[in-house]
Amino acid sequence: MDHRDEQEFAEYFAARRDSVRRTAYLLCGDWHRADDLAQTAFVALHRRWRKIRDRAATDAYLRTTLVRAAIDESRRPWRRERYTDTPPEPPPSADPLADRVATREDLLAGLRRVPPRQRAVLVLRYFEGLDVSGVAKVLGCSEGNVKSQTARGLANLRDVLGEEVDTHG
Repeated sequence: MDHRDEQEFAEYFAARRDSVRRTAYLLCGDWHRADDLAQTAFVALHRRWRKIRDRAATDAYLRTTLVRAAIDESRRPWRRERYTDTPPEPPPSADPLADRVATREDLLAGLRRVPPRQRAVLVLRYFEGLDVSGVAKVLGCSEGNVKSQTARGLANLRDVLGEEVDTHG
C-alpha cells in the first residue's frame, strides 16, 4: 500500500473503530472478545483496502466481515465452555487403582524397558493417537503386526510398571 492508501485507511479506522467495537460487543456480549472481533475485521479490511473500488461500500464489507468473524468464533469448541463459580465435585472412586497415577518419569522409564518396536507401536497408538492402519503405514508393516506388537507391548509395560495399564483410549 502506498502512503495515501495508508493515510485513508488510518482515517477510516479512527472514524469507525468505536462503532465497530460496539457492534462486535452486541454480537458477542463480551468486551474482550469484541476487541478481538473488531481487530479481525479491520485486519481483513486492511488487506483488501486497495481492491475496494466503491468506498461507500466499505461499511458493508466491514460489517459482513465482523459478523462472519463472530459466527466463526462462536463455532470454536472452547467457546462452548461455561464458567461457574464452583468447580464440579470429582466422582467418588470405587477402584483403588484409579487413585494411583504413574508419574511421567515412571512411564518413560517403563517405556524404555519395552522393546523398541513395541515401544514405537505404543507411542504411535496411545500418545500420537494413530489408528492401527496409520501405525502400519508409518512403520511399514501389516495391521496384524501392529495389533500383535500392541498386545505384547502393553503386556510388557504392565509387567514393568507392576500394575494395571489403562488401554481404553
